[in-house]
Amino acid sequence: MTMFLSQLPKTVASKKKRVGRGLGSAKGAKSGRGTTRHQKARESIPLYFEGGQAKLTKKYPLLRGKGKNKSYRPKPVVVHLDVLNIFKAGETVDLAKLVEKRIVKKAVKGTRVKIVANGKLEKKLIIKLPVSHQVKELIVKAGGKVELL
Repeated sequence: MTMFLSQLPKTVASKKKRVGRGLGSAKGAKSGRGTTRHQKARESIPLYFEGGQAKLTKKYPLLRGKGKNKSYRPKPVVVHLDVLNIFKAGETVDLAKLVEKRIVKKAVKGTRVKIVANGKLEKKLIIKLPVSHQVKELIVKAGGKVELL
């Protein structure tokens, strides 16, 4: 039986790949070991961790800016019901009249006034300002009326 060179069994197995021998070896850096040796392999990295840079939650005050996005609507000036007794019976009460009688300081654009229940109203008045629900009942009970603009 004749045997040819091409039919001889293979005697040399391929060499094992040498890992961890530099970036040029095709198996350098992590050496094909996956993510077993770096930060993602650790158990307790918080969700919000961003690799050392400032957390997003810490950046919010800077994004908001100093006084940049504050509420532009000032709170209303509170006027108590018993203060309105200085008006004459049947008189109309609005922002201009409150400034005139010096109950409210100078009416600047955007000034809001709200009348709240504190004391008794003894006169019939026509109110052209925002009022609380309880004040509305007291004004109607005294014989006046509330006209919202």
